[in-house]
Amino acid sequence: MGQFWRLRCECPPAESHGSARFAETSFSVYCGMALGIMETKPVITFLKTLLIVYSFVFWITGAILLAVGVWGKFMLGPYISLIAENTTNAPYVLIGTGTVIIVFGLFGCFATCRGSPWMLKLYAMFLSLVFLAELVAGISGFVFRHEIKGTFLRTYTDAVLNYDAEDEKSLVVDNVQSSLRCCGVYNYTSWLGSVYYPANGFPLSCCSNSSDCNPQDLRNTTINHTKINQQGCYELVTSFLEINMAIIAGVTFGIAFSQLIGMLLACCLSRIITANQYEMV
Repeated sequence: MGQFWRLRCECPPAESHGSARFAETSFSVYCGMALGIMETKPVITFLKTLLIVYSFVFWITGAILLAVGVWGKFMLGPYISLIAENTTNAPYVLIGTGTVIIVFGLFGCFATCRGSPWMLKLYAMFLSLVFLAELVAGISGFVFRHEIKGTFLRTYTDAVLNYDAEDEKSLVVDNVQSSLRCCGVYNYTSWLGSVYYPANGFPLSCCSNSSDCNPQDLRNTTINHTKINQQGCYELVTSFLEINMAIIAGVTFGIAFSQLIGMLLACCLSRIITANQYEMV
């Protein structure tokens, strides 16, 4: 059709008044279409630039989620294992989600550079799914933050009372007490009712100074309470977890709503490219 308008515009029959008017009209239509295409190109370039920048940022968020998942596995793992009554896969979910986002972030850059409408639509669809998933995860994390204290109190008290210095939960208790420099649930008296205390006294992880603390001292009921940390672990652990869960939930909400921007950019760019290709046919 463009070649038809160009032919009518460049070769109007001069002897016919009607044909000249038709050629003039044809010229106006053709020039209008060409001008519209020329005006669309800067818009496409601008949207492509924005979407490439966004895809790069999206790729970075994937790397952040991957890092948070790895950090959660190795740093928060002991605390989560006490809070969750069953084994939790949350760190692995973050690692998997981060990896997928990294892959699709690269796909978004490729789709934008290619200017493929169907690739951009697929990218927008993926962003909408990520938005919903992260929104649900953020809400769950925020709600879970308020349920930490009751669950941790029950599970940690049970781990202290049934401590044997060998099983997994006992090792977690040792890890918590040594790293946070605390002893017992509310204080060191929590150990007095444990199955471990009558024969062994306080565990070594309760020592306030490891160089001046030995199993004999910890079994001596006269001096053992002077060798250990006086503060309980309950308040320290719940405060630590609430702060970190709030940070994770906030970051998740921020990343989730950023997906809406990318989704809108991808949809707009896809529609404009499709319309521009149709006009050029």
